[in-house]
Amino acid sequence: MKPKIDVRHVSKTFHARRGNVDAATPALRDVSLQVMPGEFMCLIGPSGCGKTTLLRMMHGLIVPDSGEVLIDGDRTSEPGPHAGFVFQSFRLLPWRTVIDNIQFPLQIQGMPRDQRLARANKYLRLVGLETFENSYPHELSGGMQQRVGLARALALEPQILLMDEPFAALDAQTREFMQIELGRIWEQLGVAIVFVTHSLDEALFLGDRVVLMSPRPGSIDEVLPIEMPRPRWGYDFRALPEFLELRGYLWQRIRGMVADQPEFRSLPREVSVR
Repeated sequence: MKPKIDVRHVSKTFHARRGNVDAATPALRDVSLQVMPGEFMCLIGPSGCGKTTLLRMMHGLIVPDSGEVLIDGDRTSEPGPHAGFVFQSFRLLPWRTVIDNIQFPLQIQGMPRDQRLARANKYLRLVGLETFENSYPHELSGGMQQRVGLARALALEPQILLMDEPFAALDAQTREFMQIELGRIWEQLGVAIVFVTHSLDEALFLGDRVVLMSPRPGSIDEVLPIEMPRPRWGYDFRALPEFLELRGYLWQRIRGMVADQPEFRSLPREVSVR
């Protein structure tokens, strides 16, 4: 089976002028990664390790300095309908209703009004907000706003969904419900998802594979398959020995990476995970 996304030896350094000095910040170094059709992949790692940069390269928002990103075997160099993007902030247009926010990217594409409204209503129902189509973003809870953002991305009917910490701003209870909702939608649609998160529990709950990235400049440190049975909301997956072992292992790895940074040298490298 051919990969849906094929990241080949990409590197990226960001440059900024600080006074008369050109400040260079290496973000990624020689990253190679494949995402298979229909796979749910989670990216984790210390803050600043390039997770979001890598995600934006997959979308075409950022062009690598070297290497390439292939979608279905073709090089991608700009955003397009091949992928939907869900941001951490909801990024809804406050002057537009829910249904108008969802259909907005279809309007930009030039889709006729009746077709885009039918498409928007389809995904509004999928995320369970059909009774709020005429509401405005400020009238919705945070979880509901993120559902609108998800429906907007899905309305493009992409084969890839890129998600950058989409649930980070939600309260703990709403976040868990949204994880279940996303898992349900993913199983129904079968799209490939690449999901950036800082939550180990979230990565292990959602992912087929978890990719651990090293500190900046980011590289792929390890890829772990997650073989706990699905659907994981049907049982207490946190009680499984496999979950406890994987979570403890990943926590120690990330803690060790952070402890190597100069500002965290006083942090103990290992602690009990039980």
